[in-house]
Amino acid sequence: MATTTEMRPGLHHVGVRDWSRRQFDALISIPHGTSYNAYLIQGNNKTALVDTVAPGFEGELARKVERIMGIGDIDYVVMNHAEPDHAGAIPWILKRNGRARLLTTRKGARMAARFHNVPEDRIDIVTEDTTIELGRRTLRFIDAPFLHWPETMFTYLVEDRVLFPCDFFGAHTAFGLYADEVEDTIYHAKRYFGEIMMPFRPMANRALTKVKGLDVELIAPGHGPVYRDCSAILDAYTRWCTGQTRNKATVIYVSMWQSTERMINTLVDVLQRCGVEVALYNLASSDIGDVAAELVDSRAMVMGTPVVLGGMHPLTMYAAYLLKALRPPVKYAVILSSYGWAGGALKQAAEMLAPLKLEVVGTVETSGPPTEEDMKKVEDAAGTLAEKMKGQGSAV
Repeated sequence: MATTTEMRPGLHHVGVRDWSRRQFDALISIPHGTSYNAYLIQGNNKTALVDTVAPGFEGELARKVERIMGIGDIDYVVMNHAEPDHAGAIPWILKRNGRARLLTTRKGARMAARFHNVPEDRIDIVTEDTTIELGRRTLRFIDAPFLHWPETMFTYLVEDRVLFPCDFFGAHTAFGLYADEVEDTIYHAKRYFGEIMMPFRPMANRALTKVKGLDVELIAPGHGPVYRDCSAILDAYTRWCTGQTRNKATVIYVSMWQSTERMINTLVDVLQRCGVEVALYNLASSDIGDVAAELVDSRAMVMGTPVVLGGMHPLTMYAAYLLKALRPPVKYAVILSSYGWAGGALKQAAEMLAPLKLEVVGTVETSGPPTEEDMKKVEDAAGTLAEKMKGQGSAV
């Protein structure tokens, strides 16, 4: 049976849970599934549906809405974001409701036409100056471009003090409706931020400033749980959006015959003796989503890679590419490498990471198993890194 939750009188959660999904965008691991949140708002005169669900879940969405009212009675469908996991059911709804208006930004209107075949005459463009009166309930809109697509906006239900920020403040988990019912909610949100929002920190910080200017009692994102106590997630986003780091190093590596691993273990031991928090990941067995979460507040990173056919190991090459794309706030780096008959990984790693403008405080390259002299170089690099990290504050 399709069940709904009335979060406020006349405000219903009608989204769905995808328990079996394990990957997002063919890139992001989501071991706890996800949810596609949609919200039905009933005013005295009109009704609005804020966001929809991913393709394939239209029937479940419809059953939930129809426990409250008919699909044909919806007056407005709000498209905060055009990506199919939020907007995929819009064509289905508009086909069954010939009068509902789609509310979105100007860029959103173009995307709704292109991605979802919404006719121009069904779309109303909204701005931050627009208000939609539902009858004793008012919708306002907040421009939030590139969080994480260029057309994104947030919707604010004024009288109820509820914010619908779509992907912002989101998390990939199918568990629980409210954040206080879900274990490790902030970690799920941090992992999501690292994977989705971290490349857009300047834009995220601007949007966060707008949110803090509102009187918000409930944050209802497009994925994951709803926040009844907003302070924890707002505090966390303040740190993440401004690039505040801890005295922490994220260490990622691959080792084929333990030469790179021996150097990594020695470096980690030195860092920990120097009081540095270490997050260590062997890429051969780690979830890259966990690495992304660690990078959100790491001050430094260490990469260890053997040489494969004159270059980096493919797993570290993939990780370096993601690092470049995600743009974490790390300031310092050490790169370690080992090879059999020819090097090349150090040069390639430095080139791939160059756009991050990291200060590489040490590199060590060994031919075969590391010697005592090699290990001394590793220890020196670790000591230099720990000294650089000490006392450094936020990195914006």
